[in-house]
Parts: sequence; structure tokens; C-alpha cells
Amino acid sequence: MVLGSGVITKWNDSATTVLPIIQKLLHAGLRIWIYSGDTDGRVPVTSTRYSISKMGLKTEKNWSAWFHNQQVAGWKQVYEGGLTFVTIRGAGHQVPLYAPQQSLSLFSYFLSGKSLPSSRF
Repeated sequence: MVLGSGVITKWNDSATTVLPIIQKLLHAGLRIWIYSGDTDGRVPVTSTRYSISKMGLKTEKNWSAWFHNQQVAGWKQVYEGGLTFVTIRGAGHQVPLYAPQQSLSLFSYFLSGKSLPSSRF
């Protein structure tokens, strides 16, 4: 690092959080879906859930399965204000690499403004 470059001004043991940015976007009325592969060893589902809990959002819809091709593709939880947390079953850190069909389904539902399917049919 070049002194005074501003790239790294101080080192901490904890990463900078994006939670304030997510909260601003939610307050602006944007829908946000956060997704994680349920076998991700870098950013485990439990860590993401812990971070989301720090925002203090109320749960609108408790954990429930979502489906792709009549199979459980993962789990979802919907929070107030437009935040949805989604897991993708069997996927690691690079979700589209591990589960391309489920990823495409997830992105398609998000972009079309629809909820993920909550039943096999």
C-alpha cells in the first residue's frame, strides 16, 4: 500500500458491514433478496442470518421451502420492508456454479417481481 493512498487506512478484525446500505435501500422501497448456498463454508447460512437479525426486521413469513422442478430447492424467509433471505440446497459459495438451474429460477422470480414457489405444483 502506498502511504496516503486511502486504500487501507486502518485494519480491524471485523469486516466493514453492508447492513447500513441494505437498510437505506429498503427504506427507499427497493426489494432485496439475499441468497446463500446451504453448504457454503466461506459465508455460512448461520452468519448471514445473524447479520440480518442485526437489522431488527420483523419476520413476515417464517422459514418455508421453495421449489424448482417439483423438488425442494432451498428455504426462504421474508422480512418486513422487502427483504427476503433465500438458501439454495446443495450449493456452495459460488451458487450459480453449484446449482445453475435453481439459480436461474431464483433470479427469474426476483426479476419478474414474483415470490418463489412454495409448493411442488
